[in-house]
Amino acid sequence: MVRYINVKSKSRIEFIDVTEIVQSVLKESGIKDGVCCLYVPHTTAGITINEGADPSVQRDILNTLSKLVPHDLSYFHREGNADAHIKSTIVGNSVNVIVDEGKLLLGTWQSIFFCEFDGPRHRRIAVKFL
Repeated sequence: MVRYINVKSKSRIEFIDVTEIVQSVLKESGIKDGVCCLYVPHTTAGITINEGADPSVQRDILNTLSKLVPHDLSYFHREGNADAHIKSTIVGNSVNVIVDEGKLLLGTWQSIFFCEFDGPRHRRIAVKFL
């Protein structure tokens, strides 16, 4: 069964820590061991795992992505969000996390982040346990 997590972004680009929400969905599922697959079904958003303890890491990643892929270049895609599509492709739209003894097997400093590149919007993350 696929479960969904609803996410509401507040800015055009931002990282939203969804680790605790994913852990809650895992707990509700009763799954003790396996793999948690997280998938973002949007073309201008992504998902990643990175350091959650220091918010400056997320700012550094977002700033670097914005330098690599500026919002205001002369893109062929005229909807005004071509940079968001490119950033989404770079970051990716899925991650897998091992589930061990009912918990997400993340490193000490790791968190799961929904990556918004064309907000603010209402989004969702599909969650499947294997």
